[in-house]
Parts: sequence; structure tokens; C-alpha cells
Amino acid sequence: MFLSGTMEIDEQGVLQIGGVSGEELREEFGTPLLVLDEKDMRRRANCYHSALRESYPGDFQILYASKALANRTVFKIMRQEGLGLDVVSGGELFKALRAGVDPDCIHFHGNNKQVHELKMALEAGIGGFFVDNFQEARALNELAGEMDVRPAVMLRVKPGIEAHTHEYMVTGQPRSKFGLGLTDGRARRLVEMIAGRDELSDGDRLENLEFEGLHAHIGSQIYEQEAYSRLIGIMFEFMAELSEETGVICSRLNLGGGLGIRQAEGDPEVSIGQHVQNISDGVAEESRRLDYPLPELMLEPGRSLVGPAGTTLYTVGSIKPSPGGKKYVAVDGGMSDNIRPALYDAEYSALLAGKADKSPQETVAVAGRCCESGDILIDEVELPPAESGDLLAVPATGAYTRSLASNYNEIPRPAVVLVHEGQASPVERRESYEDLMRRDMMPARFGEN
Repeated sequence: MFLSGTMEIDEQGVLQIGGVSGEELREEFGTPLLVLDEKDMRRRANCYHSALRESYPGDFQILYASKALANRTVFKIMRQEGLGLDVVSGGELFKALRAGVDPDCIHFHGNNKQVHELKMALEAGIGGFFVDNFQEARALNELAGEMDVRPAVMLRVKPGIEAHTHEYMVTGQPRSKFGLGLTDGRARRLVEMIAGRDELSDGDRLENLEFEGLHAHIGSQIYEQEAYSRLIGIMFEFMAELSEETGVICSRLNLGGGLGIRQAEGDPEVSIGQHVQNISDGVAEESRRLDYPLPELMLEPGRSLVGPAGTTLYTVGSIKPSPGGKKYVAVDGGMSDNIRPALYDAEYSALLAGKADKSPQETVAVAGRCCESGDILIDEVELPPAESGDLLAVPATGAYTRSLASNYNEIPRPAVVLVHEGQASPVERRESYEDLMRRDMMPARFGEN
């Protein structure tokens, strides 16, 4: 068993999060329930901010990767801790603006931004765009000209690094759908078009865009720090080449996010402070080595901010052995609220929240309720003997669970609550069956029910 943030076991053996017992949370809000630890989120955000402030000799920005958990209350917390936001869709941008986030603190990501999303972002006056490809750059340039604005842009590139993580979470390799390659000349070509090289024809120049720098993201749930060191070296070599051969200077360098978190017993614990220190030292050293102007450093943490701060509570239902010797403990959620085990082979741990002081006595599989054989939340976990009605807690589920949740099998999505110093506040209500009907339309000729 591992606990994070403000999680603790009280004298009765009951799990407490943010000073609120799991049983109290179930009684008030039901299950499945995603519980967010406000204090832990703030601590992690502050750790990024303070570590950069203390270790990096230049300007910096930290952008919360809102795709990890797009919630207005979470956005508010991140802004209060000095972080900006990166968004990847019009929906995330809409939510951020509705949360009162200063548009100048918002940056727009994505490999296939829609024209209406680009226009929406320009009208809002966001801080900048991470341009992914030639088509997007031309569309943004045309819109900017029509609206008489000059947005700041950074170009997303593929550094060619194969980070050690699940293949679906690797994003910096040459075959990635994101960004433009460094070795095939495409990234350099687009930089020149945006930066306005004199020898380019008028039709090739993207004169309405303000080039600021480069962005690279090598993947997610990464533990090895060497990958980031290689990334820094590759990016600076390319920036130095651009400077020497074209005169273009990158005033900003965004190295993405992807820091891994501990989700299961065997996972390592990676220090945010040490991770930031390593990146800061690496960027400063490359700047000195190549005599390159120190860029403003940007990072985009998501999972490492909200992942460990989230715990999902379930109620145990059926319990049954299988002929092969495996015992299934089924819960009232599953892949509809956490598809990551099925999608990424993500591994989690669990504990019985009302029997947290009891010693494990058996190895079981935690099964979800969806009609899929692959709906197994945890393949093997050691627990005390479970009974129907027990409360089961799965820690480290704050990132990419609610964001990827679905209504598969027409199961309503769970509620989300924020806990802090003994208080629990709902930040997203549980869906109802009526919610499932809101977009379900029936042609008039079929009548109405």
C-alpha cells in the first residue's frame, strides 16, 4: 500500500483524504467518485514554480497541460499558483475562459486545430500558438491578416527521441503524428517562412505571425531523466544551426512535460525538484557551450500535477473465483471512468478504504462492470478479504481518467469532488440518466416517448 498527498489511515483503519474519510465521501456523493486533494495539487504546482525560480537563471513559464484534467476549479488552482494553461481544443479553451483565466496565459496546442478554433483563440487574444504543420500555419496567418493581429507562435518539432514508455504515449519519435521533423528540413523550412527570410517569395512568407521559438514533447509517464538531457542537446544544436545559417534566434524553448508518477507499488518516485533542476542545468549549460542567448524556458506538466492528487473510490459488488485460480472483485465503475489500463496497460494499486489497517491476505483482480473482457482495472493486487459493499480506493487516478471517461454501456460519468482541510466540495456533478438523453434525438415520424 502506498499513500500520497494528505492521505492517511485513521485510528479506525479508515482512509482519510484531505481530512475527510472515504466512507463520508461515499455517503454524501456516491461512487464511483474521483476525489481531488487540493493541498497536494497546490504543493506540486508550487514545487515546479519554486524549483524553476531557484535553479533557472532566466525567464520561465509553466503551463498546466489541461488535457490531463480539464476542470474550471483545477484551472483556478493552477492560476493561483502562478501557472498558465495549454489547451488542445476549442472546448478546453472555452472552459479556461469561463474559469476567468487571463487569455494571455493560455497557449494553444494540437496537431489538427480547426479553423473555427483558431479564430476563437485569436478573438480571445491568447498568449500564443504551438504551430504543428504548414497547413495550420497558413490558415493562422490568413486569419491573423483578416483580423489585423499578429499572434506569437512556436513551432512543434520532432526531436527523434524514443522515450521509454508505452508506445501510445511516445510523441517525439520521427513517425509521430505531432510536429515537423528536424532532419528532413521541414521544421527549418517553416521557421524560415514564419521568420520572413528575405530570399523567400511573397507567397511563401507568413508575415502575420511572430516567431518566438520551438516546442518539443517526447512523451508521457517518463521516469528516465537521460531522455530530457538528450532532448536539450538536440534542440540546442538545431537552434544554433538556425542562428548560424539563417540568423533566426529562438527567444523561447518549450520542453513539454511527461514526467512519470508513481501509480503502483513497483513504480519509482521521481522528484519534481530534481527533474526541474536537471532541465534547468542542462539548458543553461547548452546555452553557455554554444554561446547561445539563454531562452525563456517553458514546461508543460500535467500528470505530475494532478495524477497523484486524485483517488477514485468504488463500491465492491460481486466477488467470484475463476477456474484458473484468479479471484475477481468487481466494482461499480471500470473502463468507462478509467480506460487507461485497457488503453495503455496502465498499472495501479488499490486498498480497501474501510479496512486499510488490515493485512493483505489474497491476490485478486479488480474488475470493472463494462461488457468487455478487457475491463480489468487492476490485474493483480494484494488485499484483505473483500466483501460486497466494501469501499475500494485506487490512488493516483487524477490524470487522464476523467478526461478520457465515456458513457460506454450508457453508464453515467462519475462525480468529482475537491477535498481540503476536512471539507469536501463538488466540482463536477454525477451524470444522470436524463443527461444521457440530452443529445439523443428521435425523428418525428417515430413518435415520442
